[in-house]
Amino acid sequence: MKYELSAETERRSIHLPMIDKVSTPIGMVLLALAAVGLGLATIYGGMVAGLLVLVAMVAIPAVYAVVVYPIFGIVVLLIMGFFLFFILRLGINFPLGTLMDGLEALLIVGFLIKLKQKGDWNISTFKNPVSIMILVWIGYNLIQVANPWAESRLAWVYTVRSVAAVTIMYFVFVYYLRSVEAIRIVLKTWLVLAVCGALYGFKQEYIGIAPQELADLWSDPMQVSLLYINGAWRKYSIFSDPVSFSYTMVGASLICVALLSSKQSLAKKVILVVMIGAFLLAMLYSGTRGAYVLVPASLIPFALLNFSKKIMFASCVAAVFIIILIIIPTSNPTIARFQTAFRPSDDASFNVRKANQKKIQPYILTHPIGGGLGSTGAWGARFSPNSFLATFPPDSGYIRVAVELGWIGLLIFCFLMYSILKMGINNFYRIKNPELRTYCLAMTLVIFSLNIGNFPQEALVQFPNNILFYIAAAIVHTTYLIDKKETAKILKEN
Repeated sequence: MKYELSAETERRSIHLPMIDKVSTPIGMVLLALAAVGLGLATIYGGMVAGLLVLVAMVAIPAVYAVVVYPIFGIVVLLIMGFFLFFILRLGINFPLGTLMDGLEALLIVGFLIKLKQKGDWNISTFKNPVSIMILVWIGYNLIQVANPWAESRLAWVYTVRSVAAVTIMYFVFVYYLRSVEAIRIVLKTWLVLAVCGALYGFKQEYIGIAPQELADLWSDPMQVSLLYINGAWRKYSIFSDPVSFSYTMVGASLICVALLSSKQSLAKKVILVVMIGAFLLAMLYSGTRGAYVLVPASLIPFALLNFSKKIMFASCVAAVFIIILIIIPTSNPTIARFQTAFRPSDDASFNVRKANQKKIQPYILTHPIGGGLGSTGAWGARFSPNSFLATFPPDSGYIRVAVELGWIGLLIFCFLMYSILKMGINNFYRIKNPELRTYCLAMTLVIFSLNIGNFPQEALVQFPNNILFYIAAAIVHTTYLIDKKETAKILKEN
């Protein structure tokens, strides 16, 4: 039996009734009155009053749209996640981090309102090992407020806010990404934004970093030591740092690889190949050695899950190319840095990290629940500068979890990652629709790569990858739910 999406599903689209209402004569009159009101406010109240009215005119409909039209809200969240630090570098003095928290809160509120209005809370939708482990993970982070070894409760407040809000978004994504159209919109937005990031990375490489950004980099000795390597700046594009830039490029390239393995027109395949090349080249310009191994490592599960002669041949060709690139003599600093990623023992920074991890092991073993959220890194330096952990550089997502939440927290975190990957692999084999299988495979590869990347770097704490990770986990689950529903419908009709 051939499994395809039903015509009814394909015809289904996302409508915005609010736009239709505005297009009516009454809507046009209201818009005209609003324009006149804005002008009068500016004339009599000055520029500040006019700006406040303008902000209200934009903010109120935006809040309404995010709550009522959740796919729009998710797209806005993605766009803000990608451009957050780029906007900050423009010198805009606004708490954009709080704005991101607000967007997430609005989506959660809209999610709860929809559940109450429709009364369609189906526990089976969320009843799976991943949901259980996410709830356990959130609960464990919440009880850390009572951690007796924590140096600062305020650090917990600042840290748990982002951890809990982003993690809860998994349930929001599972609830809303329940149609093929919604998944397509999110993935297309993801790839378009990744292209924007790659293009700006090329601008930094070939045209140069903007003078204002460059001045900010030179003003911080720590930034200079981390980003200025062998007479050249590591590129970070529109993101917070080169690590976030490179990991985002890896994730986008893996999505394109998965799409390339499915049935596509020749034009689409050419576009996907060009995008893969652009993403990987941009990744190289980031100078993030931890990212260089992610694509080769992710090609292994890709070849095993999507096993075929064509895929195996392509994977072998890619492996040979990568091996040649690793061993070939070169004077190019970008390629030379790429080669050092596969010879970690020759890398001084890797040896320093290895020594730091060895140094912290006794602390982890003697503190089963860790030193508390926010006890290391920037929050540790801010809220408990004289503590032992404040001076420790985690340089790894897993090490940070082990230090702040103890080996118990590390076990919970590892079980969570395992359950997500297990669900992705199982669902890939269960799904019968080719398009949904491809989406499930793509998201599983993204999750796998971020897990590998979370060991040498912190892959899951910064925008946009913290959002992308839970979107990927949700799509892994919802692709199976959609396929199951479509399959049941086909069997019923037959």
